[in-house]
Amino acid sequence: MTELDKGQMPSDELLTAFIDGELSAADRERIERLIAGDERVAERFDFLSRSSLAFSEAFAPMLAEAPAAKLDAMLAAIPAAGEQKVGAAGIGRRGFLAAVAASFVAAIAIDRAVTAIGHRLAKPDEDSEWRAVVAEYLSLYTTDTLSAPAGDRTQQVAQLNQVGSKLGLSLAPETVAIPGVEFKRAQILNYDSKPLAQIAYLDPESGPMALCIVQSAKGTAAPDMESRRGMNVVYWSSATHAFMLIGHAPIDRMQQLAADVRNRLVA
Repeated sequence: MTELDKGQMPSDELLTAFIDGELSAADRERIERLIAGDERVAERFDFLSRSSLAFSEAFAPMLAEAPAAKLDAMLAAIPAAGEQKVGAAGIGRRGFLAAVAASFVAAIAIDRAVTAIGHRLAKPDEDSEWRAVVAEYLSLYTTDTLSAPAGDRTQQVAQLNQVGSKLGLSLAPETVAIPGVEFKRAQILNYDSKPLAQIAYLDPESGPMALCIVQSAKGTAAPDMESRRGMNVVYWSSATHAFMLIGHAPIDRMQQLAADVRNRLVA
């Protein structure tokens, strides 16, 4: 037996469903009798009838970020007025909208909190985008990618001169040599319509490794480290260029190798 059958005070959900025309004919008759015969029910009915419940205005900022297509599909699946029966514990379309809105607000709050934490942990900086592009590219490299012979010193000098001329930087085999890691090639790539130097190596212990350089006016920055695409990165900058050494070697070894090549690049 429902609260209507018992003649009890109907819940706000039932009164709202009554106002919205979502109850069966029998339930509507019962509520009409309660409104006519119970002053408390009449007063509550009048209050709910006057309430504007402006969902559109209240949730407009969140709805601008909502996945509209999914929400539309969810709403389309709800039975229309006259088809939906609402029991003592049921809710109508308005109640469903309120629940969706509340859930969406909570989801946005959680998403923004996680995003903020992620930004703090990742320590983003103005040059992070080019490092992300390099990591994406180098993640495709395998040992076979760099299996071709590196060429003799004359060929290495020619490659490094071409790369250095594009960047306004003097490079030589001795300058970019990394102890225990085999130099493979030096080439110019394009990043955001600017030259990006990639000096590729093959580490017998960890596989592909690269020293990458772009021109930068961000100013001098001390070495820092991060992880991208399962690889370790040590990056720093001079007054005119930004550098990064990226590879699969452990971070402590990457730091040692980066410190060695950095000293020679700034000497």
